[in-house]
Order: sequence, then C-alpha cells, then structure tokens
Amino acid sequence: MNRVIAALGAAFALAASPAHAQYPNKPIKLIVPLAAGGTGDTLSRTVGEEMSKELGQPVVIENKPGAGGLVGTELAAASPADGYTLISVSPSHVINPALHAGKKTYDPLSFETITVMANTHQVVAAHPSVPVKDLKELIAYAKANPGKLNYGSAGTGSATHLNMALFLNMAGLDVVHVPYKGSTQARQDALAGQVQLVMDGLLPLQPLIKDGRLKALGITSSKRAQSNPEIPTIGELVPGYASDTWYGILAPAGTPKDVVARLNAAAVKALSSPAVRDRLNKLGAEPVGNSPEAFRRMLEAEQKTWAKVVKDSGAKATE
Repeated sequence: MNRVIAALGAAFALAASPAHAQYPNKPIKLIVPLAAGGTGDTLSRTVGEEMSKELGQPVVIENKPGAGGLVGTELAAASPADGYTLISVSPSHVINPALHAGKKTYDPLSFETITVMANTHQVVAAHPSVPVKDLKELIAYAKANPGKLNYGSAGTGSATHLNMALFLNMAGLDVVHVPYKGSTQARQDALAGQVQLVMDGLLPLQPLIKDGRLKALGITSSKRAQSNPEIPTIGELVPGYASDTWYGILAPAGTPKDVVARLNAAAVKALSSPAVRDRLNKLGAEPVGNSPEAFRRMLEAEQKTWAKVVKDSGAKATE
C-alpha cells in the first residue's frame, strides 16, 4: 500500500511540475536584430553554436534587421516567455526607445538579462583614396574641407551613427552622414569607395584592415583593443571622447528564473571555452560572460548614458 501511495505521489508531482522542468526539449531561436555578417551576427553565431553543445539543442540564429534593431527587438518582446526565443542586443537596445521618445515601443529594462557575451570596438575607417594616414590627419583634412567627406553607418540612430556623430560634434567637423539598413551595406560601399568613411565594428573590419582595403583610424572605446593595440582611441585625439560597445543576450519578460539560470550557465560555459575565447580575441572581441544581475546593472547604467547622448545629439528616428 505504501509503495502504491508513493508511486501515485511521484506521478502527481511529475504531472504538476512546470513544462520547463525538462528545458530545453526543442531548438532555441536567437534573434539577431541586425543583418548577417556584422559584429552582432558573428558573435551570436559563435556563442550560440557553443551553447548548443551544453544545452543539447540547436541554437538557431534568425536575422531580423530593420529600424536600427527595433523590428527584431519588438518581435522578441512579443514572443512567449518560455526560453525558446532569445535576442542578441547591443547599445542599440537602449538607444532605440530614446530615439522614439513619445511613441510606444519596448521597455529595454523589461527583458530578462542572461549575460554579456563580449565587449567589442567600433572603428572609424577610411577608403584608401582618402588622403590621410591617421586620425590627426583626418581631423585636419575634414576641417579644411567641410562637407566634402561622407561616412556610412548602420542607420539613423544606430550606435555607429551616434558614435560618429559624437566624434564629429566634439571635434567640430562637418562630415555628411549616409545611413544604411545595416552595417554590412555601409561596409560594402566603403570598400567600393561609394562612401569615404565608415563607422563599423572592429570584428568584421579585421580582414579588411589587415589586407589594406580600408584604413583604421581610431576606435571609439575608452581603451585600445587588445587585438589591435596599434589603433589609437578617438579619445587620445579628442579629449573626453569614449564609447564602449557590448553585446549581450536577453529573454522576453517573465521567462522563468530556472530557465534564465540554465541559459546563463550555458552561455558562461561557452564563453569560457578556449576555442571560443581564442576566436573572439582574434576578431577583436573580448569575452565577458557575467551574471544576469551584473548585466542588469550595466543595462540600467547604459540606458541613462545613451538617453543623454541621444538628447544632446538631437538625433531623431526616421520613419
């Protein structure tokens, strides 16, 4: 009799347990709100592939570019909070709501934080035809030729746009902005000489810099990149300038805490893999892998910082 009661009790407990107790039992979708081939896409694919090994299920990348990341982020925000839809984010995550002030969009802090994947660097790069060899010469040339140069960005209000706008404003330069629908297109036109300058991630620019197809002039970060210490920071020429770039993973609001913990453990383990760390370091990205709590604190600080940058720059979202 006791054994029958025990068996019934175990069966009842199993039936009453949440569906996510066996998480994950199917593929996980990781939305990248950017075009394929850029920094966020490359990082997400590298980390997602390694996470798959730990989770026992594929982490499938789904590119959803558009509106500077707004399209993919709103899609993720509206997805079920079951751990099967995640999103890869960057500073654009907190920039977009500031750009769309007065309009209903997502709350950047409403998501569940998983981890920061890596810190990366954005770079001001020039086509070989631009008659400058470093940032100092670029500043001098742009001042002597106001409005003659143009630059490509990932789109109006993107981190690449605001980082460049901040640099131009602080340096007192008149350079024409050419917004694209993603960094990949901007980079391709810079390679073709359709735009003379581009603000882009160091990760996808690495091979182009090495073979001389583009000239790296300065990075936006507060310190030089470990992978490319020869590239000066913009702050070395423009005192007070610094803009650090990061990429992290979020889940829709309400995702169960045990699922968040499972995803964090898998991501942290992936980022501690020697193969992943070596690959990211070579690409100019510095792996992080922190706790959900640490990522949330950082996200809160980033929201305040970028809200001020957007307000001070006067940048507005284009329809």
